Parts: sequence; structure tokens; C-alpha cells
Amino acid sequence: MFRNMLVALFRHERIRTTEAKAKAIRGLADHMVTLAKRETLHARRQVSAMVPDAEVVRRLFDTIAARFGDRQGGYTRIIRMGPRSGDVAPMVLLELVDRPEAPKEQSAAKGEKKEKAPRGESGAGVKTEKKKKKMAAAR
Repeated sequence: MFRNMLVALFRHERIRTTEAKAKAIRGLADHMVTLAKRETLHARRQVSAMVPDAEVVRRLFDTIAARFGDRQGGYTRIIRMGPRSGDVAPMVLLELVDRPEAPKEQSAAKGEKKEKAPRGESGAGVKTEKKKKKMAAAR
């Protein structure tokens, strides 16, 4: 389970999980980034033994380790989100610290909503008129 969660963390750079799992994975993730910063064959094989996805290992060594080049440690952060609705387990967001933010244009476009037409002008009455005509024709 930890290996799969490490793959998800390095692939998406943010995962939502329980607090206990996040605290257990945090140390492993920090260790994997530290190994990736070494950029040796031995370090790559150690990371590959723990993270089974070759694409994620390549991304970890190429982009993520480069971002944390000058940082001494503390590559992850835990943000509390509140309890899960089913079993009230404390949920958290585990993410990489220097995670690149989404461009402002895309996030603004997602937040925009279509303007609604005022009631009576939306065309909803057209359907009811058609139903009435069909009922009248059936009689």
C-alpha cells in the first residue's frame, strides 16, 4: 500500500489520505527525494526497488529532485482537511512543498459560470407545450 501511495504522490504531487497513512508515508517520500538528489545509479536502483513505476522514477530524478536541489529536507507537507463522512477518520492532504501552482487563466476559467436566463425565458415551457400537444393528439 505504501508503494502505491508513493507512486501516486510523486505522479500527482498531492494525495488525499488519512492522517495515519500520511504520517507513515511522509518519511518514505522524503527519503526517496533525498536519494533522487544524489543522481547515482545506486540511488536510482534503491528508489526503483521502492517505487515500481519507471516513469515516476524518471520524473522523480529529473524534475522533482531538481526542484529540491537547494533544500535540506522537509519535502512534504500535511494539511488537515477534516473528518471523512463515512467513518469520521481524520483526512489530510499530503503534498510536495514546492508544488507548482496551476496557471491563473485556467483556474479563472473553471470558476466562471454560465449566466442563467431568467425564469420563463429559458425555454423550459417548450417541452411542456409539446407534451400537451401530444396528449391532445392521442385523445
